[in-house]
Amino acid sequence: MLAQASPWHTHALQRTAAGLAEPLAVPARMEWTTRPGQGPGADVLGPDLHGKRLLELGCGPGHNAAHLATRHGSHITGVDLIGLQVRRARSHYGRLTNLIFVAGHALHYLQASEEQFDAIYSVFGAIGLVTPELLLQAIAQRLAPGRVLAFSVPHPERGGRSPSGDDRPRRDYVTLPDRTRLPIARWEFSMARWEKHLSRAGFRLTSAQEFRDPLMGHWPTTLLLRARKL
Repeated sequence: MLAQASPWHTHALQRTAAGLAEPLAVPARMEWTTRPGQGPGADVLGPDLHGKRLLELGCGPGHNAAHLATRHGSHITGVDLIGLQVRRARSHYGRLTNLIFVAGHALHYLQASEEQFDAIYSVFGAIGLVTPELLLQAIAQRLAPGRVLAFSVPHPERGGRSPSGDDRPRRDYVTLPDRTRLPIARWEFSMARWEKHLSRAGFRLTSAQEFRDPLMGHWPTTLLLRARKL
């Protein structure tokens, strides 16, 4: 019921209705931003990902997970709240043997799992959409010291807005394929506030990058953060 009540379920439902999911060619690079081809690729997660166990929180249709599994030889688990998205991802890339997709809430999955990962990442996924205090602590439990957490979120200054002045979520909107918008709660933190939350959870922020999309005006559109477990 949690998933079906989510605006992301409606988003996936419209995507599914727009056309059948079918096997796709694996993307040539990993994307972190709103503009394909911009910014870094899989190197954010480490220099050698072959054989490494990676977890994606909010995998959507599975494009980044498929790239990492195929081009880098990683073992990937992709988790998404929306079962329709997981079905879509399996239709696209289910043929890959070192890649599995799981339907479930990111926080619940982390809390129930006993697996340790070499890196955990989120690309406009669960991080920023789930209470940071809880989610970052749960992520830390699944990473050994020195392991990497990397995530991209919508930039808190996109469109001329300002970062949150406190730790509460803000109202944002998800735009559906039919161009209607539904409200969601999102944590809109500055880099400094993310660094504070990461530190509380046992991480050290190692890099922060912001990116712009010329088609979206001069404001930054994406914030990409990388941290290591202490």
